[in-house]
Amino acid sequence: MAPIEVERKRALEDHAGLERRLETAGLVAAGSVVEIDTYYSRPDVDFMETVECLRVREREGGCEITYKPASDATTHSAAGVIAKKETDVALADADQAVRAHDLLEALGMVRLARVEKRRVCYRDSGRPGLSVVVDTVVGAGSFIETEILSEGPSQEAVRRLEEAERLLGVDTLPVVTSPYRDLVMGVGASVPLDASG
Repeated sequence: MAPIEVERKRALEDHAGLERRLETAGLVAAGSVVEIDTYYSRPDVDFMETVECLRVREREGGCEITYKPASDATTHSAAGVIAKKETDVALADADQAVRAHDLLEALGMVRLARVEKRRVCYRDSGRPGLSVVVDTVVGAGSFIETEILSEGPSQEAVRRLEEAERLLGVDTLPVVTSPYRDLVMGVGASVPLDASG
């Protein structure tokens, strides 16, 4: 069974303070990368409404197609915790992104939005399955995502997520329930679009 990502996103204002807390907690940055995500929807199903995700992600040295299923009460809690199985297809190289776009458009998929962000991923070898990403999204602001890999959407994974947020001192930051796609498009934004760090 593929692991499920249990995650929560929060608005971020104090980058420097967060970086110090991450270092103190033993998390190490894996480097900074620019990612360009192009989101699609079906012509007969509005992925904005179902909160599904179909995207082509491009970054230096690689690209992939990702699908995340629709949100419902079991995958998206009232507290902003999201637990979904992602289906990722890594493509041979970055040049394949054009082919991926061509394929999706040939199938009739509708382009929704282009999201560009700078992402820094932090990991802790002492806490397997925990990752923290700090994203600066063009047109939407800065965010921190805390993520736990779990065999299923369990209360234990949510407990570990909340514990990590407390340890990092981010548990009081505003929860952001909208995907970056929606924030960039200005649809259903759950934080001010000018939030920045």
